[in-house]
Amino acid sequence: MKRIGKGLITLKLEATGELRVIGSVQDVISLWKEGAEGKIAFVEDAGTTTLGPIMPKLAGVVCSSGALGSHLAIVSREFEIPALMGTTLETAEDLDRRQVTIRPDDNGAGLLLLNE
Repeated sequence: MKRIGKGLITLKLEATGELRVIGSVQDVISLWKEGAEGKIAFVEDAGTTTLGPIMPKLAGVVCSSGALGSHLAIVSREFEIPALMGTTLETAEDLDRRQVTIRPDDNGAGLLLLNE
């Protein structure tokens, strides 16, 4: 596994799944139709309202903004779904549809790992 990002983790749980980049409501509808089970959603802004229809089915969430008190972080904890908030990506490669793992580290943060 290769480390590709780091953020604040909402739960000390690990999640592995296919990363899906969500940029619009249409992306959510497409994922809902194909099946969101076991997927990890990546959003740029805290997208609780956008992710609402598929949230309970997701394995995890990665958000490039927000903090542990953000609405998305709170809702993901309620669903017991690990989320990385304020995530900084360390790669420019296209990650959509790649297998990734969210993993808590020993310092209270979380890592985003690319499963190679």
